[in-house]
Amino acid sequence: MISLLMMLASLAGPQKYEVYAIRYATIPGFKVSGLIDGADPARRIDIAMMVWLIRGSGLNGRSNGRNILVDSGFYRASIFKNWKVDGFVRPDEAVARAGVKPEEITDVILTHAHWDHAGGADLFPNAQIWIQKDEYRYYTVDAWLPDGKHGGIDREDMDFLERANKEGRLHLIDGDREILPGIRVYTGGRHTYASQYVSVDAKPGTIVLASDNMYLYENLEKHVPIAQTFDAKSNLAAQDRMKTIASDPRLIVPGHDPAVMARFPKVADGVVRIE
Repeated sequence: MISLLMMLASLAGPQKYEVYAIRYATIPGFKVSGLIDGADPARRIDIAMMVWLIRGSGLNGRSNGRNILVDSGFYRASIFKNWKVDGFVRPDEAVARAGVKPEEITDVILTHAHWDHAGGADLFPNAQIWIQKDEYRYYTVDAWLPDGKHGGIDREDMDFLERANKEGRLHLIDGDREILPGIRVYTGGRHTYASQYVSVDAKPGTIVLASDNMYLYENLEKHVPIAQTFDAKSNLAAQDRMKTIASDPRLIVPGHDPAVMARFPKVADGVVRIE
């Protein structure tokens, strides 16, 4: 019966999703100059640590069977030794506040390999995991060579991705493409070696989940690149492209701006619906 409903839903037309931002922690007093190129070094902000839930719906509001998570947060004990973290809720428990159990997550799209975005992927045991092929290759191999760069990468997270690859759960994406019905990924932000951002065919229009390819709304509003990027020029080009992809600039969602939680309607503690 469920398979029949899914088939009928697919025949009915393009999938339209609901998208939620889920805040699972705060890192207080973060230097804005570490987020926005050229910002006043004295400025600080309490940044929001977020993941994004994409829920499909089919006939009569029934789920189409996909619960997609963009990024997976962090939870490993080593992180708390190096960072002050406030209001922490383990990412799988934070996602449950939105009404989805961790075992019900079908897919995890990792925008990049940094510890606060890839560190919780193993909390979702039934998920297929999606990451750019070049990102995976660089941070499992090349980044650890003498001339490599692996700042912000947790080796334990990469070990898990390698295990997931051997288990057949890891999908390596080659550039820009639609990876699931109505879900597309794009490269070019260069926050990390091959970071990606995500567009979603959603009920309010096309939503762009920028993740760390755009830290704050200020990046977009002032047309300023992020402070941590392999290539500032390509980062600005990616932001410009986001404006052409999203149905409205207000549907471009940055990676760490606490204003996200105020701009959209609250549906649960730490959960807002992007609309």
